[in-house]
Amino acid sequence: MTLSRMALALAGQAQSSDQNPFASLVLMVVIFSIFYFVLILPMRTKQKKLEETIKALKVNDKVIVSPGIFATIVAVDEDAFHVRVDEKTKLKVLKSAIAGLQGQPLTTEK
Repeated sequence: MTLSRMALALAGQAQSSDQNPFASLVLMVVIFSIFYFVLILPMRTKQKKLEETIKALKVNDKVIVSPGIFATIVAVDEDAFHVRVDEKTKLKVLKSAIAGLQGQPLTTEK
C-alpha cells in the first residue's frame, strides 16, 4: 500500500495535453521545407539537366548507359538509341537508360 502511495507522490500532477495546434502545424511546415530544399529540389534540378542532355544527343555522341556501359550513339529513334559498345556489338537502349555523357565530371549536389 505504501508503495502505491509513494508512486503517486512521485508522479506529481497530471500535465494537461492542451497543446497549441498552430505550433504543431508550424513545426511540420518547417520540417517539410527543410526536406524539400535538401532532397527534392536538388534531385529535380539534376533530373531536368539530364533530360535536356538526352534531348540534345545525336549520332556519334559518346554516352554512358545506366549500368555503366560506355557506348557511342549510332542511330536515334523516337524513344530509343542504337548504341555501339564494341566494333561488332550494337544495342538498342531506351532513352531513359542513358546516365550521361562520357567525359563529363560527376557532380554531387549538396
